[in-house]
Amino acid sequence: MNKLKFNFLSIDDNIEKEIEVTKAIVAGWTSSDRDAVEKHIRELEELGVKRPERTPCYYPVSASRLCTDTSIEVIGGDSSGEVEFVMLMHEGELWLGTGSDHTDRKVEAYDVIVSKQLCDKPLALALWRFADIESHWDQLLMKSFIIKDAEKTLYQEGPVTAMLHPHELIKQYEEVASCSFSDNNLMYGGTFPAIGGIQMSPCFEYELVDPVLERKISHKYDIEIIDI
Repeated sequence: MNKLKFNFLSIDDNIEKEIEVTKAIVAGWTSSDRDAVEKHIRELEELGVKRPERTPCYYPVSASRLCTDTSIEVIGGDSSGEVEFVMLMHEGELWLGTGSDHTDRKVEAYDVIVSKQLCDKPLALALWRFADIESHWDQLLMKSFIIKDAEKTLYQEGPVTAMLHPHELIKQYEEVASCSFSDNNLMYGGTFPAIGGIQMSPCFEYELVDPVLERKISHKYDIEIIDI
């Protein structure tokens, strides 16, 4: 378990709470576009990652790997981040945020589940009540940037509808895992291919944008390499 502070933002309220996340899941190959799924599979195959038997996949991750820090430590220089929307069930309501599924790509080539455990999973501090944005879900956007030598470069960009809808992701998870997505469970919702292919960087920034309510959730973190 892991205690984290979040800002729970609704249309008419803003409450900061410290909660104990009891379960963390990383959903993979979640694209709503089958061609995009195939593209992402081929992108990872180039790094040696074995093709999955079915999609989407649901990888368990230790909740202790979740963090809201502005810096993480990794072993070696083979890891990278990727923007994802994040779903949290809390007090019977679904909340939406964003995070980076930071992953060791070298280890991912021979064991995806192990690679997911090796790196911290940075999360933005803010969460939106899903009920407040569900009617314009198809308007939400995600972006990520890599920052090298003070130069900020667009790394990923696209609509959240590139991935399966949160309710569908949760439904399929519950069917596969034979358990409920219950209170204080958190799930990463998947990502889209990187512009120009997967790259490592010393700093990663990402955001979830709501153009209808004119707001966004963003986070940035440094990657400190522990030399072997």
